[in-house]
Amino acid sequence: MDYIINNFDRIVAITLRHIEICGMSLAFAIVLGIPLGILATKVRLLQPLILGTVALIYTVPTLAMFGLMIPIFGLGLVPAVVAVTLYSLLPVVQNTYTGIINVSPAVREAAKGLGMGPVQMLLRVELPLSLVVLSGGIRLAVVNAVGIGTLASLIGAGGLGDLIFRGISTVSPQVVLAGSIPVVIMALAADLGLKELEKVLGRRTGTRVERAA
Repeated sequence: MDYIINNFDRIVAITLRHIEICGMSLAFAIVLGIPLGILATKVRLLQPLILGTVALIYTVPTLAMFGLMIPIFGLGLVPAVVAVTLYSLLPVVQNTYTGIINVSPAVREAAKGLGMGPVQMLLRVELPLSLVVLSGGIRLAVVNAVGIGTLASLIGAGGLGDLIFRGISTVSPQVVLAGSIPVVIMALAADLGLKELEKVLGRRTGTRVERAA
């Protein structure tokens, strides 16, 4: 606690940098992942390619992924955001796909009977009924990004990894804890907050929240 109190301003600045990396990465993952998940449901020939590619990316070791970013993007914020974005795609794409394909065929037939076209059905029926499952994917992506974001310091992007790796290299538990505690707090807060959001969405749409777990 003495180390945290004495270096509070610096820890806050590093934490904000970590949030910046994770926030940008998650924004890109959502903007890319949801359309990819929708595309996988509408063009069945692309389904194995899309789902297989994001799953393959997720299996690449994290250190190797960050290392691969250096020859392409160099050092700093950009390669870190790209790497964390790629790791965050799988739960977003997979849960978008799962949520949409699990919409009841009877609901789809009712929407067609009301004269809805494919775009109207997607926006007014399929996506609203998939929100619980989709929010579960976003929750997983957030928690993963917070943890993986610590490796961004290895390629010069900063973040809480700076404290963690400095503490490891100097054998200083205080410094390691100063970097680790904010990571744990952010991950737990995001997980609990988004779980509550899933419950609210589940009540509004009549969807079982367990589907998003």
